[in-house]
Amino acid sequence: MSLVEAIEGASSANTHHKSNSAHRRPKREDAEAAVRVMIEWAGDNPDREGLVDTPSRVVRAYEEFFEGYQTDPVEMLQRTFEETDGYDDLIVLKNMRFESHCEHHIVPIIGKVHIAYLPAGRVVGISKLARVVEVFAKRLQIQETLTAQIADAIDTALQPRGVAVVMEAAHMCMTTRGIKKPGVSMMTRRMLGAFSTDKDLRRDFLSSIAGSQETFG
Repeated sequence: MSLVEAIEGASSANTHHKSNSAHRRPKREDAEAAVRVMIEWAGDNPDREGLVDTPSRVVRAYEEFFEGYQTDPVEMLQRTFEETDGYDDLIVLKNMRFESHCEHHIVPIIGKVHIAYLPAGRVVGISKLARVVEVFAKRLQIQETLTAQIADAIDTALQPRGVAVVMEAAHMCMTTRGIKKPGVSMMTRRMLGAFSTDKDLRRDFLSSIAGSQETFG
């Protein structure tokens, strides 16, 4: 079993992600054996002192990198608050760092995300929005899917008048291999509800997040 097969097997636990639910989740020893094979394929000896514990370390790291498969983000957003004294204007969280992994090469995607929603009587704790980002980011991803999943989960759980998500990130599959273009970032966005129909609202949100020149690659 290859390391990629081990990861894809773990992915089957997630019902909100495009994976084959028929795959069983491999045992830990299967995953560690896959890492050993990859070390040997790279040209090194997995039994030498510096590498003997690497398979177990990699598996533990992957448990952390991909722990998002174990959480339902919509369920996590179910606890909301209605005591807002009638607040009905923009709620914006900006410059939240996120770290994910490209599903094509399993290398890091590192960037920031801006989230806004227009409440319809209910709000959610801001830490929950950050956790939604973490849940989806800690899966094998492409940035386009990640952006859509975050926005759709917030829209489904809160049913606000509008949701907006903008993501900017560097992809290590492009900056450290292949074409090797460091300093390049990719931007994606998803506008739902009022953000897709109200130009003034969309402009207010985009202007509120403008100005950062931080790079990630």
